[in-house]
Amino acid sequence: MKKPQDSPVVSFTINHDKLFPGVYVSRKDKVGSSTITTFDLRMKKPNSEIVLDNHAIHTLEHLMAVYLRGYSGEWAEKIIYIGPMGCRTGMYLLVNGDLESNDIIVLLKNMFGFIKDFEGEVPAATSVECGNFRDHDLEAAKFEAKQFVDKVLSCIGEKNTVYPI
Repeated sequence: MKKPQDSPVVSFTINHDKLFPGVYVSRKDKVGSSTITTFDLRMKKPNSEIVLDNHAIHTLEHLMAVYLRGYSGEWAEKIIYIGPMGCRTGMYLLVNGDLESNDIIVLLKNMFGFIKDFEGEVPAATSVECGNFRDHDLEAAKFEAKQFVDKVLSCIGEKNTVYPI
């Protein structure tokens, strides 16, 4: 049996005890002539911070999808997917293009700014549009977005963009 450090899953080979919240390139995959870049949007320090609440994650996901597909300009056609990590410490963002962390910082600042300032009803949060429409918390999502902007995106550096060894 292979050991975790021999895993083809890059995130399983990262020392999570040394990982800071940040924006990391998790992997790059060739699909035909395109490169799909998977970003690790790590919102919480693994194994030391309280993880994201399920209600907040669900609302973040809805607002991220709305922003990325409707308000991100040229990025909208490059977005493949955004969704939560099973460990609840962040999100994965898949983008069409051979990109690096610094290429998407402005996009992320704008997206998380949109979320932290969002007012009104959570988009697509009805029983017709959502498979678990009661599981939302806008205030928690706004809080988490503000934390990520203030503590990570506003002062991002190498420790937040390069996986630790």
